[in-house]
Amino acid sequence: MPEDSRLILVGQVAGGFGVKGEVRVTAFTADPLALTDYGPLLRADGSVGLTLTQARPDKNGIVGRAREITTKEEADALRGLKLHVPRDRFPEPEEDEFYLADLLGIEARDAAGQAVGTVKSVQNFGADDMLEIAPAEGGPTWYLPFTKAATPELHLVDGWILIVRPTEVGEREPD
Repeated sequence: MPEDSRLILVGQVAGGFGVKGEVRVTAFTADPLALTDYGPLLRADGSVGLTLTQARPDKNGIVGRAREITTKEEADALRGLKLHVPRDRFPEPEEDEFYLADLLGIEARDAAGQAVGTVKSVQNFGADDMLEIAPAEGGPTWYLPFTKAATPELHLVDGWILIVRPTEVGEREPD
């Protein structure tokens, strides 16, 4: 896989913890302690946000020490800071597995092979993952369930996925 420096959101500073300068970080990773494996956690602009030196699990992520923080006030001042990691720092997925971040920018094609748009984001509003599709012809984005029925084929190495748009349901006719 080519080197990939896209920044992927992996956590957010929730504020200080205790009085000794520890910081609480909400993790968006399957294993919250993985945040310590990625090296410095970056801001959206690519500058260093936090360099974790130690961490322990917490109910929503981790609590730990960071090189950039020495007081509770400094930790509280960073509340809300979104933390990112370049995609190339993630371990390679197992065969037939991928990261949702690998879907970003992938072309969405219909059954005829025509480009319908590109995957702009992957969202989860509480029920299941949804792909936000930016139409090829422009206009507002729309959502597609990320299910086997709606996305039956993934060709990530080739840069595209096959999509099947659900049948639109119109308003009901009055009885």
